[in-house]
Amino acid sequence: MNKSASKQIEVQIMGQSYLLACPVGGEQALLEAVERVDTAMCRIRDAGKVKARDRIAVLASLNLAFELSQKESQTLSAGTASATDVSAAGALATDTVDPATQGRMNELIRRLDQTLGNDGQLL
Repeated sequence: MNKSASKQIEVQIMGQSYLLACPVGGEQALLEAVERVDTAMCRIRDAGKVKARDRIAVLASLNLAFELSQKESQTLSAGTASATDVSAAGALATDTVDPATQGRMNELIRRLDQTLGNDGQLL
């Protein structure tokens, strides 16, 4: 990134400070992304099942990627629907995750925990 086209912003994620490069004019978007990551990581930490920061980060990133994938799928589905279906799909996108999806997410988390083991090592 070009130095003249970026600036540095200090943020906090799960109580730890990070100095991030940010394109000029992109500060608000970056701060919103930091808030989503911090919220996702704190939610996992506060659940008490995972303690290692790197494992929390992996789980949070998987959850956020899954949510993004779901929203993209809903958007694609809504693109082929009628105007009334599009507004209904938009309402669904803001609802909570259905139990079947939550079950799949929990199974993915369980499998990830089992694979990583107790050492908290990613590689």
